[in-house]
Amino acid sequence: MQNLNVMLTTWEPGVARHLVDLIGYRMGASDSGYGVIMLIGAILSIILPYLIGSVNPAVIISKRVYKSDIRTHGSGNAGTTNMLRTFGKKAAVATFLLDMFKAAFAVILGRLILGVDGGALAGFFVAFGHMFPIFHQMRGGKGVACVAMVMLVISPWTFIFSLLCFLVIVIGTRYVSLASVMCALLYPLFLRAFANEGLNVAMAVATTVFVVCMHHQNLKRIWNGTESKLDLEQFKIRRKKRKTDGEDEKHDD
Repeated sequence: MQNLNVMLTTWEPGVARHLVDLIGYRMGASDSGYGVIMLIGAILSIILPYLIGSVNPAVIISKRVYKSDIRTHGSGNAGTTNMLRTFGKKAAVATFLLDMFKAAFAVILGRLILGVDGGALAGFFVAFGHMFPIFHQMRGGKGVACVAMVMLVISPWTFIFSLLCFLVIVIGTRYVSLASVMCALLYPLFLRAFANEGLNVAMAVATTVFVVCMHHQNLKRIWNGTESKLDLEQFKIRRKKRKTDGEDEKHDD
């Protein structure tokens, strides 16, 4: 398993590191030259992912397609679960896929710029941008889909084990928020086991803190027994019924 994990998670050094090598070995740059390039790489690995994360698909889809801001419905959260409960499966799937795409793009970009540390920084700040988007009055989602994709890109084994835990908790309790919080708490532990390199674990701890904080109201409602449960019936495939009285068939969308 360890060899497979290394194969899946080993990346070439980022652009900034290549520039450092080029300057250091071919141009004889001073230590300050190294520092400047690495600082620029770190800044880009923070700012660009934050801006990418700030583009919130739930807000955009709800306003453009449904002519209503998702943040004015249900829990007020601009994320997949609230989109599912408010606008249905299609809106939820679109939101989920776009959230994961932007997270993957941000982490890959960070790793191209600054290697492993750039990916770790990007993973945290794309989730932070999703939670506090500069383009949407700092009111975003809770970052669960983003963090899931960050896990997948940085450490596939971390993603697999987290997904299994998520499914077990959701099926057992039907609380998506509880499953999200538990997976966030396990995130740094799994990373320490499967991808303990660079800033990965440190950024995972920071991510966990924010994800748990974003779910504090959900945790209160779970404690009080008022938290909404996921309706698993929504995900069952229903067969079309034959006509029995000449009326048109009725089926789910």
